[in-house]
Amino acid sequence: LAQKNGAVYAHIRICDDPAKLHAVRIAAGGADLLLGCDMVTAGGTETLGKLQPGKTRAVVNAEQTMTADFTRDPDLHFPVKRLMTAIDAAVGVNGEGASNADYVAATALARALLGDSIAANLFLVGYAYQKGLLPLPLDALTQAIELNGVAVDFNITALDWGRRAANDQASVESLVAPAVGVESQDQPGDFVAARMADLTRYQNAKLAERYKALVDRTAQAEAAAVPESNGALADAVARSYFKLLAIKDEYEVARLFTDGRFEQAVKDTFEDGAKLKFHLSPPVLGQKDAASGLPIKKTYGPWMLHAFRFLAGCKTLRGTALDIFNLTAERKRERQDVTDFEALAADILEHLTPANHALAVELCELPMTLRGFGYVKDRARDEMLAKQAGLMERFKGGDDGVKVAAE
Repeated sequence: LAQKNGAVYAHIRICDDPAKLHAVRIAAGGADLLLGCDMVTAGGTETLGKLQPGKTRAVVNAEQTMTADFTRDPDLHFPVKRLMTAIDAAVGVNGEGASNADYVAATALARALLGDSIAANLFLVGYAYQKGLLPLPLDALTQAIELNGVAVDFNITALDWGRRAANDQASVESLVAPAVGVESQDQPGDFVAARMADLTRYQNAKLAERYKALVDRTAQAEAAAVPESNGALADAVARSYFKLLAIKDEYEVARLFTDGRFEQAVKDTFEDGAKLKFHLSPPVLGQKDAASGLPIKKTYGPWMLHAFRFLAGCKTLRGTALDIFNLTAERKRERQDVTDFEALAADILEHLTPANHALAVELCELPMTLRGFGYVKDRARDEMLAKQAGLMERFKGGDDGVKVAAE
């Protein structure tokens, strides 16, 4: 995978006469088939140079596996559209005007069907074989798997599932629809409704209504001041305000661990008998490093799930006088973040114009950069507030961010 800072390529030539095989590597534009197990590598320059429109067919794993760059840039977005566009252009279209590339959710299907994402590789081979893209008999493929002697039944099954997907992909996907379902691109109204449901589960309906009130007020003010805005400011407020309201505090972490999804994921991923360990630094009971003053994480056993269940049931105490976590400096700062954002939004709506609309959107998107916990989040907050001060000065000064040179 490209994620490992080094893509892996295999140049394979298939021929009925070994004497005709002279070169190890495939020349530029010489590939008949691209089997792309990783989309980033498949859409890379070295790969694309081997493809030729109208000649090359491609079977590509649609799994979006982030590269190592994500560890240095948390705002990095997976360039799926750009990669697919590049691959499509490199292989061209068939006689019906469709791309010569097939994109298959191989990793998700393999994990759901066989319990292990490693099956995606032979899943793709089976898919390509069934499409008539591999000039080999089926028994040659199965014999190769048997000669390899590793997880023979598992790999043959993966090969067969790939063949089934090539024949009727929709039917295969329907067997495991919940596991491989693609997230829908919510419209703004749908997003707000979904976040209100989240906030109701997080705390209660009162918090959800508080959220909706600010989003609605923003949408109305934006439509009046900047009719052509297409709701960009309301969308920014909806996303950032939700993030600030639904912080992952102790009650929420406990709820997420015990609402059934985590335990089901463990059962789906590991065999029976797997043991859990939790690495935590409780804000009340946690210790700090004597030299750095930073929190020290300790390891807790599976019994912690019972503690989580109890804590999740106490979420009604959040923010009240009985909330033991409410007195920590971190929680106080997070409550202040909410108050500050509400004041910021009110100030922006009061002074919103078409000229400063873009800056308003940028200001309201800043809370999305608040990540991490404890001192990590504190650093992110300091950076955010510094950017906010500069942007607010431009916003109030009527600077729309566009400079035009005049002679």
